[in-house]
Amino acid sequence: MEWLAPLTIILITLQSCALADIIQNRGCDSLRDLVNVIPYAAIQQGLLTAEKQGKKNVYNGRVVEIQGLPNQTVEQAFELSEASVAEYLRSTIIMLRWMIVFGYEDARTLERRARAMEERLENPSLMHDDADAEYAEVIEINMSAITEPLLAYPNDPGGVKPLSKVQGAKIDEFFVGSCMTNIGHFRAAGKLLESADTAIPTRLWIAPPTKMDEAQLMEEGYYNIYATSGARTEMPGCSLCMGNQARIAEASTAVSTSTRNFPNRLGKGADVYLASAELASIAATLGSCRQ
Repeated sequence: MEWLAPLTIILITLQSCALADIIQNRGCDSLRDLVNVIPYAAIQQGLLTAEKQGKKNVYNGRVVEIQGLPNQTVEQAFELSEASVAEYLRSTIIMLRWMIVFGYEDARTLERRARAMEERLENPSLMHDDADAEYAEVIEINMSAITEPLLAYPNDPGGVKPLSKVQGAKIDEFFVGSCMTNIGHFRAAGKLLESADTAIPTRLWIAPPTKMDEAQLMEEGYYNIYATSGARTEMPGCSLCMGNQARIAEASTAVSTSTRNFPNRLGKGADVYLASAELASIAATLGSCRQ
């Protein structure tokens, strides 16, 4: 990493990765907790504060390097790094080929990119840190100590608490969507809603990030489950996350899987918790956050 100036990298190492093992063995379940544990660990070590006055943020202006998840998928890597791109590598290849069919230019460039992605999938490789690498800070996280879901509380994605600290909070609306999600989250949400076997007492928004995900979920019958449970399905895309396609009620409280919970983003005067699709789906059936 010679192109980076010295001491601009924060190294995060995940140790005793009970949760990481679950993620690697079962797909994307609870990966949002890994996203939330990054600011949570810094808060515990006094390296990050949620208060705006005299705010401390060890991550500000720095690159984050994460070790301890060598077998994650592309989708998991996107979520863990809070990527702003909705499509994943294989679906991006399909999209590029569609663009060629529909006459987008330049066809040769698009095909070259698609082939390069296919080659990457055939021969994947990981970057490794230099043996003599220096870091601005090393944050070691014992994942076995994380025994409950983590939520970013209103209204700062860097302010994170365990579920027990926000237990009992009444929630008006729930959102499963944004580029932080992939099709696995929507399958998990559908299975949890189906197992609840009851109409949800709150408003639950469902918005897959891509039309391809929507079509696949429809084919697998999940849209029938959403409809039966009373969930509201939105057109694929950003939806509530950007606040320009839909909005939650004014001054309401929500649990969302979106990327950020900045003031007024999802709704005017709204309080927004950030959590996993699994937690959002379960809480939607209960009407509150509780263990």
